[in-house]
Amino acid sequence: MNKYVTIGLENLIANPPDFLKGKRLGLLSNPASVDRHFNHASKLIHRLFPDQLKILFSPQHGFYAEKQDNMIESEHFVEPDLNIPVYSLYNETRIPTKEMFDQMDVLLIDIQDVGTRVYTFIYTISFCLEVAAKFNKQVVILDRPNPIGGIQIEGNILAEEYASFVGRFPIPMRHGLTVGEISQFFNKQFNMGCDLTIIPMTGWTRQMYWKDTGRFWIPPSPNLPTPNSCIVYPGQVIFEGTNISEGRGTTLPFEQFGAPFLDTKKIKAKADKIIKGACLRPVNFEPTSGKCQGSICKGFQIHVTSPYEFKPYFSSMILLQLIIRHHMDDFKFKEPPYEYEFKKMPIDLILGSKALRKKLTNLEDLTLLPDKWQQDQERFKSLSGKYHLYE
Repeated sequence: MNKYVTIGLENLIANPPDFLKGKRLGLLSNPASVDRHFNHASKLIHRLFPDQLKILFSPQHGFYAEKQDNMIESEHFVEPDLNIPVYSLYNETRIPTKEMFDQMDVLLIDIQDVGTRVYTFIYTISFCLEVAAKFNKQVVILDRPNPIGGIQIEGNILAEEYASFVGRFPIPMRHGLTVGEISQFFNKQFNMGCDLTIIPMTGWTRQMYWKDTGRFWIPPSPNLPTPNSCIVYPGQVIFEGTNISEGRGTTLPFEQFGAPFLDTKKIKAKADKIIKGACLRPVNFEPTSGKCQGSICKGFQIHVTSPYEFKPYFSSMILLQLIIRHHMDDFKFKEPPYEYEFKKMPIDLILGSKALRKKLTNLEDLTLLPDKWQQDQERFKSLSGKYHLYE
């Protein structure tokens, strides 16, 4: 396809809206918030609206995306070039305060999402929408591509009792929306009442993966270094809720996984019969940080051969159950805390369901799950489709 996509940031710079003139501006961004020439959104907006940019915000992993792991908070500081404050929204609070919002009239948001329910950036945005509505501030989303496409929807709908910072709302694991579309969805469906404007992209269509956009990939967080890591992430993230390494502390986070005790031959023999659109290549790796640090893990690298056929969530559920089946004595689910939830099991928060954990551990037939999920997915697709901005 190789069609060049123009992002919302570039469209804002090319055609600045009149309603932003003279307004005090804030910006939620991180290192992925750049244009095609790698100019950061903060510098571009400062140049376009001199002396109007008053405050910056950062999501999880920090303004410079230097924080590696979950529940590693980043500090507030002063950005040295612009000499304006940067407030971390992954700090003592995940919700912006009135004092922060008092410093601006309009919040611009230029954040690269990755299309997965548990990725926290969309919930940081949702809190911003709620606070903006409360204090009569405008929000402008500068839209960006969903790197794993806008057609495929996968997984169960999050159960309300497992809402957390890795899943605030009842959406599937893979939602198929851009950051602008899901922000509209949150704002309208959950009655946030924010004065919200989307600056859309041009040239993006729903069937596009990142490779089709003609754009360079800038990691939005340290452990999603490539578009390939984003493709496997909706499934591989479930290993965060276990004692299996999800590849953090290696050069292939989420693309490879394993543990010192894994019998790769037994797992591969069964997995290859079920998993479509990907090849499991047995590997040994030694994480330099995180789980299994300094230990040699036996596992797999997932090579996606057909992103349109590959079902990351279903595939990782199959792999997790095979590990449980063959390693009942060594396998363990991670204990709390996880993303500021101190009582519920991390795996239940990630899966958005306690029932799914029971299906895994009871060794129930997971191949029936996609059909069971289909009706809920169709309802979500019908609902979310009202907020589509692109064909």
